[in-house]
Amino acid sequence: MVDIKAHFLGLNLLRVKIDEYLARNFMRAGYSRVELIKTPLGTRVIIYADRPALIIGRRGQTIRQLTEVLEKYFKLENPQVTVTQVENPDLDARIVATRTALAIERGYHFRRAAFVALRRIMAAGAVGAEVVISGKLTSERARYEKLKAGKVYKTGHHIERLVDRAVIHLLRKPGIYGIEVVIVKPGEPDDIVRIKEAGELTQAGGEAA
Repeated sequence: MVDIKAHFLGLNLLRVKIDEYLARNFMRAGYSRVELIKTPLGTRVIIYADRPALIIGRRGQTIRQLTEVLEKYFKLENPQVTVTQVENPDLDARIVATRTALAIERGYHFRRAAFVALRRIMAAGAVGAEVVISGKLTSERARYEKLKAGKVYKTGHHIERLVDRAVIHLLRKPGIYGIEVVIVKPGEPDDIVRIKEAGELTQAGGEAA
């Protein structure tokens, strides 16, 4: 009899290993995440990215090579790879962190790169966001720069439902930079608490009467 717990632990461990491989090799494609779905015909591998064309490659060459790697090194049975465009990249913490890292790598000042990322996140409809860049930013001594906008949850059940967090590391001449992005995504109406104005309370009382 198959141990269900061991089966799902093994599947999740495999997913983490594949996730690390894809994040390392397809950073410039705006890689976000991967899903593994076991089917009677094999394993469906769904990759979410900002620029799927870079993962697919010219005439599908890159995706064919990736399929071989998944089958040979990760021992996936008959992998069927699908690459999907992320619906809203500006609300995906990993993609935003990657964009920020690549901007710094191209020569953008770290503070400007963080401001641009924060502005795009909020323009996409986020409830709140936080961008933290750490490392030897301006001197030999390591420090961090934190930029925040809107409401960012640190505790409570909102973290599981609404908060997306990612950390990207970037190697620079002074050392390694750490880029952390936290995004609070738009939730349901009951997730937002608003204090009514005095006029609204009076009107509600009159309607009830």
